[in-house]
Amino acid sequence: MKQFLLIDDHFVVRSGIKGLLSELYKPCEVYEANDSEGAIVLLKERPYDLIMMDVHVPKSDMLGLMEYVQVRYPESKVLIFSMSPETVYAKKFLKAGAKGFLSKDSSAAETVKAINQVMNNRRYVSETLAQILAEDSIHDNPSNPFDKLSPREFQIVFMLLKGQPLHEIAKSLHIQPSTAGSHKAKLFKKMGVSNLMELKDMAVIYMPK
Repeated sequence: MKQFLLIDDHFVVRSGIKGLLSELYKPCEVYEANDSEGAIVLLKERPYDLIMMDVHVPKSDMLGLMEYVQVRYPESKVLIFSMSPETVYAKKFLKAGAKGFLSKDSSAAETVKAINQVMNNRRYVSETLAQILAEDSIHDNPSNPFDKLSPREFQIVFMLLKGQPLHEIAKSLHIQPSTAGSHKAKLFKKMGVSNLMELKDMAVIYMPK
């Protein structure tokens, strides 16, 4: 009997994936954890054929959990299932040992494809991520998304990362707050991020120390 572990703080998400797994693999057992602490307890109880986890779970270091699974349970297959942008997080989690990175926006068919590939010990990545990984393998240095920004946008990014609010940024740059807001929205779109936390995570990966 196949055994699965879902690690996600949203009950609805866990219920949806549990239902899908129950249809795909009859019979099977699906265990659930809503944080890393609960996940570690369940990991110690039994082996799992597949672990599906989100990137961001409250009060949990999910990258640390991924690294823990890789060290303690190296045979485990992990599929990241998240709304967080793969351009920011996928390479980090794949490097830590995950077999795939799947967006929660994916269709049911794509979700089934990802699960099947990882269950068959194959890596799953989207077409977009596959192209990024291919380009990185050709060049000596990974493509840096910060290179897409204009000088003004990069200046605003730097100020955002320092914790400055938009009204202070606008005052420092002698522009209207609405203009600063437009620059922020545009650079977030270019970077493929939706909030400051994701921007900070991307900066850790790509910006020089």
